[in-house]
Amino acid sequence: MFRRSDFPDDFIFGVATSAYQIEGSRFGGAGSSHWDTFANTPGNVVDGSDGSVACDHYHRWEEDLNLIRDGNFDAYRFSTSWARVMPDGRNINAEGMDFYDRLVDGMVARGLKPVLTLHHWDLPSPLASLGGWTNRDIAGWFSDYARAVIGRIGDRVAMTATLNEPWCIAWLSHFMGAHAPGLRDIRATGRAMHHVLLTHGTAIQAMRADGHDNLGMVLNFETAAPATDSAADRKGAEAQDAIYNRWFLEAAMGQGYPAEALAGLEPHLPEGWQQDMDLIATPVDWLGVNHYTRAHYHHICGPWPHTEMVPGPLPKTQIGWEMRPDGLYEFIMRAAKAIEGKGMKLYVTESGMAWYDRVVDGAVADDVRQGYIRDHVGAVQRAMAEGVDVKGFFQWSLLDNYEWALGYGPRFGIVHVDYATQTRTPKGSYLMFRDALSR
Repeated sequence: MFRRSDFPDDFIFGVATSAYQIEGSRFGGAGSSHWDTFANTPGNVVDGSDGSVACDHYHRWEEDLNLIRDGNFDAYRFSTSWARVMPDGRNINAEGMDFYDRLVDGMVARGLKPVLTLHHWDLPSPLASLGGWTNRDIAGWFSDYARAVIGRIGDRVAMTATLNEPWCIAWLSHFMGAHAPGLRDIRATGRAMHHVLLTHGTAIQAMRADGHDNLGMVLNFETAAPATDSAADRKGAEAQDAIYNRWFLEAAMGQGYPAEALAGLEPHLPEGWQQDMDLIATPVDWLGVNHYTRAHYHHICGPWPHTEMVPGPLPKTQIGWEMRPDGLYEFIMRAAKAIEGKGMKLYVTESGMAWYDRVVDGAVADDVRQGYIRDHVGAVQRAMAEGVDVKGFFQWSLLDNYEWALGYGPRFGIVHVDYATQTRTPKGSYLMFRDALSR
């Protein structure tokens, strides 16, 4: 079992959430986001639900911050909602900005480090109507939003990230169609894959010009394994690794786009994309690694990338994701190599799992999650023992919440939420953290 004393004094333990998943989008003058419209389209979300109420964090934020403080955590990674701050994507909603001002003050008052993510997927619907991530102008729209938010709360924020998981923003949402805006179009995908990075680099430069520092990016990584040892399956897995894991990291580190992904995407990239690569590689101060699982790919005939996902052999979470802590170790090592010599700090910004959690006699026994956490913190310790200077670990998630297209069924939290009553019940994993972080 890990203990706080096993880690350096400056190592940060935190929890993470996102605005749309917990706040309640109907409150505080928030405008419609493309997640509201996606969720209100039949067939997009398994239980037909949306984030209009979610965990009602908008009204219960003090209780939730108390849970973080009382769990002995150091930091809270949260996101601001673009649709709450700027309902039309352009003009500030004072009520929404005031909410985040109070929230950050509440963190500081409780001794918590605020770790800000500026965008966790809730794009204002008026901007989605203008093409959203397929429109190059989004880089300017987002920079205006980023400057407004950090200009208001940046004096108290410890770390700021631009976009959460650009693979999900671009590929999952424009190629696979599983998330808002729900497109399945390779031309839209090519533009989104480029524009998310252009937006990131533009925002970093804008915030830097305003005098802000400790700016970073959060990327998600997923092991891409061949389903068999055939040459075709190996090639397919290499293509998926390039799309998922290499595209964003290598471009942001100044290495350009990987050839294995350009093979399919280059014809669909915006004209003149090569001229943006220096801007995309604008230096950042830190890199966040999100990791959950491994995927197995089998070659199929048909359009590029000629793959389909098949189940792997390891035990699965509630939503069918393989539990493999070695993957977190492997991506920490890959990320450390990618940022070597760049003066960047490295954090694990998300790690967690969904399980079939129920309250029984006022308690939630989530032994599987507790083992998962121990194993994944152990993967961090393994990397650190091999010389990687990991600076922090954030558990996903503080609360059970709206799990996007999977609705309210999956439970990722270390605190159980009864959505009918909004009652919070700390799970065994929360109590485990509380004990471990006291020693």
